[in-house]
Amino acid sequence: MSALGSTGYDIATGTFEDAKAMIGHTTPVRFGEVPVNVAMVRHFAAMVRDANAGFWDEEFATEQWGGIIAPPAMLMTWVMPLEWKPGSDLPVPLLTARVPLPGTTFVNASNDTEFFEPIRVGDILNISEELVDVSPEKRTAIGTGHFVTTSSTFRRQDGTLVARMTNVLFRFVEAPVEETPAEEPDQ
Repeated sequence: MSALGSTGYDIATGTFEDAKAMIGHTTPVRFGEVPVNVAMVRHFAAMVRDANAGFWDEEFATEQWGGIIAPPAMLMTWVMPLEWKPGSDLPVPLLTARVPLPGTTFVNASNDTEFFEPIRVGDILNISEELVDVSPEKRTAIGTGHFVTTSSTFRRQDGTLVARMTNVLFRFVEAPVEETPAEEPDQ
């Protein structure tokens, strides 16, 4: 079963047992559709006002890393499917949206990424994701749901390992908002 979540993706729905049965599932390798490029690197660096010479100075970056590098925070950018292309369907969502659980709302709980090599302009990254764990149902202030842990491996087009990420997402059904009764104005 699936539901169209607020993300616009067709999100798998199911039971905790369905989700637990997927632990250990690894996605096929998916290649990024856009190579790492100077324009996106510099737009990002400009937005966050990061003056790192590795993003701006070709000569320095080449001496240090073999070329202009991408900010670490852009890692997922290089493997995200394009939201639209002529003649295409919706992109395949990340693994966490394909785990069959109740709830269509997500919030990222934690992310731990280890980088092994610099990501340079011209690289085309690929990703493979593994479902590591799904927690039993948890009740939080924002809603009731499950913590979904994935491990993603990022490689260059030549197979070089560049990064490994462990991500925990909370997938949940929103808690109802309790309305506070309006106070009577003083007379």
